[in-house]
Amino acid sequence: MLIDFFFTLRKYELKVSVRELLDLLQALDKQVIFGDIDKFYQLSRIVMIKDESQYDKFDRAFADYFEGVSSIDLFDKDIPDDWLRKELEKYLSEEEKAQLEAMGSLDELLDTLQQRLKEQEKRHQGGNKWVGTGGTSPFGAYGYNPQGVRIGQKGNRHNRAAKVWDKREFANLSDNELLGSRNMQVALRRLRKFARTGAQDQLDLDQTIKSTANNAGYLDIKMKAERHNAVKVLMFFDVGGSMDPYIEQVEQLFSAAKTEFKHLEYFYFHNCVYESVWQDNHRRYTDKKDVWELIRTYGRDYKVIFVGDASMGPYEISYPGGSVEHWNEESGEMWLSRLTSHFDNVAWLNPVKEEHWRYTVSIDYIKQLMSDSMFPMTIAGLENAIKALR
Repeated sequence: MLIDFFFTLRKYELKVSVRELLDLLQALDKQVIFGDIDKFYQLSRIVMIKDESQYDKFDRAFADYFEGVSSIDLFDKDIPDDWLRKELEKYLSEEEKAQLEAMGSLDELLDTLQQRLKEQEKRHQGGNKWVGTGGTSPFGAYGYNPQGVRIGQKGNRHNRAAKVWDKREFANLSDNELLGSRNMQVALRRLRKFARTGAQDQLDLDQTIKSTANNAGYLDIKMKAERHNAVKVLMFFDVGGSMDPYIEQVEQLFSAAKTEFKHLEYFYFHNCVYESVWQDNHRRYTDKKDVWELIRTYGRDYKVIFVGDASMGPYEISYPGGSVEHWNEESGEMWLSRLTSHFDNVAWLNPVKEEHWRYTVSIDYIKQLMSDSMFPMTIAGLENAIKALR
């Protein structure tokens, strides 16, 4: 039972073991769920998958094995939000509605949708064929068809949908998706290293039981310090200019890092790091921090993360006086080398799509200075950066 399901998960490169399959079978034997495919989906995902970033692969494997399951993306295709934007709504008379014919069986409907998604390249509105809005196509939102697949529409309108295709709940955890605040936290947790610090203000239940037993049954309460993430992180954020399009994404990373790391220090720079950085963009010209001081203050054990698009004129990196904002006595290359030499673990996160890096000379330049430790701001990229920082 479920052997083929297990091998389907393995086919999608999910790290599932026989132990987890046996746990799932045992849960079914105990009738944790019964006769409900949606509940089985939830149960099997909880039992079989231990890494949230693998939920997307699990959804596709589940849909492959249990063909036609509701609310699963069967075709591994993300539909642009623009295609489903409501701008007009077509109103049909009862006579016009009666003239429309249903496409046929659910299998025919899904096969046709799959073919449409392979062929469609742009937004459509008011039509009768493509995925779109306000028309008589079987696929889309805010239109009418006697039998179709509702996509991207909030709520029922005619109660005619044969199937509702919503985005997978964890689609944003696919390895090639851009980072959001939630999956940033999931990825950053891999860098955690816990230690007990501070006052002993938490009950140590195990030691209390042991000590009480050794004390002839007289209660002997033992306390322990709270566990904190002991990893120390130093972050440098590029701000302004070409980084403006990535503000929201970088803000989410900053928020996630502040949540995950108790020992976090951060500074700002523009384009390339020079002799000074700052912590308040409103006082960047009056309250700067000397980089030599940072090197003296923060030990080698700090994990250092640079965040920037590394997009600038190459001379801003390689020449004294190359900065676009001030006269730098020494090149940015010199200052980056000092930082990467001082700290044992350094990585650079780049919000520019990796396939575009080769078109910008400065990105390759910075990447070389970072000893190739530059990663895209995707889940896979952040996870690889975390591995480099360990």
